[in-house]
Amino acid sequence: MAGTVWMRPAWALNESTAASGVRAALERGARAAVATLGRSDGFLGNPLVRIGLPGQLEQAARLLKATGQRKRVEALEVAMNRAAEEAVPAAQDVLVSTVKQLSVEDALKLVRGGDTAVTDFFSAKTRTPLAERFLPIVTRATERVDLAARYNAVAGKAAGLGLVQGDEASIERYVTARALDGLYKMIGEEEKRIRADPVGTGSALLRQVFGR
Repeated sequence: MAGTVWMRPAWALNESTAASGVRAALERGARAAVATLGRSDGFLGNPLVRIGLPGQLEQAARLLKATGQRKRVEALEVAMNRAAEEAVPAAQDVLVSTVKQLSVEDALKLVRGGDTAVTDFFSAKTRTPLAERFLPIVTRATERVDLAARYNAVAGKAAGLGLVQGDEASIERYVTARALDGLYKMIGEEEKRIRADPVGTGSALLRQVFGR
């Protein structure tokens, strides 16, 4: 029809360009998240990802604080976040390797996806291997705090009563899971920024693939 301006939809992109754009977005998000979280106060100072005690154990924590052990409880909470900060840098090579293995077919699905399609893909591909990497790092870090053993004792009893479940019954596994949640959360925040303002990234490739 005369006068009609036709805009090429995202799925009409050259497949190779789409794949390159998604790989660039993946790597950009991964590196940004690792840089943000894998440093002092990366978790502790960020309310989006700060790791606190599981809700069901807050009552036990309040009791300890009321009996003069506030500093020990606070030290445990700091240690959990420091452990996550120590673990996150170990994720970078796994994340970058995952980027390089991304197929063109997967890339096309992701470029058409929702605000966190790339992040969801990352989580599905890397959560298990990253958990294996994070766990020993987190374990070494939490062992430095004497209250960590008490956490596990209290959590173990609470698990027996059905008050906590899964990863929450072990401080090491709990912190590992929350560290991964935080990592994917920050990758997601970067992905949203790229999708919302691809021009602002300064990357011609990202602008071409994610621009509207």
